[in-house]
Amino acid sequence: MAYERMLNKLKQPSAHEMGQLIGNRVNLWENIHKYVKEHYDFKPELSFFGKKHGWSIRYRKSGKTLCYFFPEENAFSILIVLGAKESAKVEGVKQQLNESVRAIFNHTEQLHDGRWMWIRVLEKSDIDAFLLLLHAKKKPKTTLA
Repeated sequence: MAYERMLNKLKQPSAHEMGQLIGNRVNLWENIHKYVKEHYDFKPELSFFGKKHGWSIRYRKSGKTLCYFFPEENAFSILIVLGAKESAKVEGVKQQLNESVRAIFNHTEQLHDGRWMWIRVLEKSDIDAFLLLLHAKKKPKTTLA
């Protein structure tokens, strides 16, 4: 399915332009980025993912990618790649995923380089489900109270 994304490689989008494209779901976008920045030692990078997917925010550390966020018209998508061990962890919490993310998990094949899960975020339950996947991939930093 095609979504309106930022596909012009020659025009690097600003945070403001991304927010405008995302529209009324920009609070979900901002909140998930805040969470990732606070709980993981991965740095956000603006990255062009190719002419089909366009610009994204990629969280990387030491050459490893945690996940990607793709701004879209009135929504955004998240790409998270789960290895076999991580997918096995998700099997244990699969019933806690919302219906749409559980369907994505069930219908995404586990390949040699991982299970490439594309999640289109339309509501908070999509974020909550993504966080279960993210925690299976990498535990968040513990914070001292």
